Amino acid sequence: MGVSVLLIIVGFFLLIVGADILVKGSSNIAQKFNIPEMIIGLTIVCIGTSMPEIIITITSATKDYADLIVGNAVGSNLCNLLLILGLVSIIRPVKLENEIRVMHLPISILATLLVLFIGNTTFISDKFTINRVEGIILLIIAAIYFAYPVVIAIKDILKSKKDRRNIKKRKQISIITSIIYIIIGVLLLKFGGDFVVDESTKIAEIFGISERVIGLTIVAIGTALPELITSVVAVFKNDTSLAIGNLIGSSMLNLCLILGLGAVIKPLSFSAEFNDNLILLAISTTAIWIFTNIGEKNKITRFQGILMFLVFSIYIVKLFL
Repeated sequence: MGVSVLLIIVGFFLLIVGADILVKGSSNIAQKFNIPEMIIGLTIVCIGTSMPEIIITITSATKDYADLIVGNAVGSNLCNLLLILGLVSIIRPVKLENEIRVMHLPISILATLLVLFIGNTTFISDKFTINRVEGIILLIIAAIYFAYPVVIAIKDILKSKKDRRNIKKRKQISIITSIIYIIIGVLLLKFGGDFVVDESTKIAEIFGISERVIGLTIVAIGTALPELITSVVAVFKNDTSLAIGNLIGSSMLNLCLILGLGAVIKPLSFSAEFNDNLILLAISTTAIWIFTNIGEKNKITRFQGILMFLVFSIYIVKLFL
């Protein structure tokens, strides 16, 4: 078992490093073609930081580990919203962008309820699944959600010549080096995903722990490490707006992109045991939205952060007990 634990750690390391290298190579190529840094951040960087979850999903789907996919998606959201946002708020009260309160949080709540609905209905088969048709619907929703800020950003840039002049030029590397970065990044992601999925399931079998619990805990927290590190560093630099915005916005991508992708590859069997986790996610997201509407708007206080962290801690203990 010691070897499995070591390989899981190596796997997470490869996923994080692979995603970082892939982002560097891809963003450099985009800049070579004078694509604004804002658009790069909203597209390539966003996808790159979600690569660990995407790779875990593809690997798990091809090996028929449906519970690992659903657990990863739901667990990552709980980890992002309760653990990471809670910790960041404890370190320093967080001020959110108004758009997060008005748009992103309500959409995340609706997305959670949608997954809860389709997971508990049987439109096509007689089993509780997220089938390919529902997976395509989720992917379409993710694409619309993902494209919207890009379209708005492009419009703003086209309207303002000042924006064009203010686009920052970063030090670039050659196209050949960028392509090598991308290839290395993809390979690291591939092997990292294999290590995490294969060794996690081995440990689950040894201890009689279900794939659901492994996905909701070890895999979910592991794939959320990039967001955790980024958010903590950002709060110490007093620059939390973008990091926290992406943290909350990623809830939509986790539910729609990850589950949609997994279901399209192979329909996902939906265990009734996930209902409690999705209900907790819906309640937690709603609570955070309420926090941003009471007292000083768009702010999460240190006390509220402590509450969020305590809820996550109780949730993890309950899963294993």
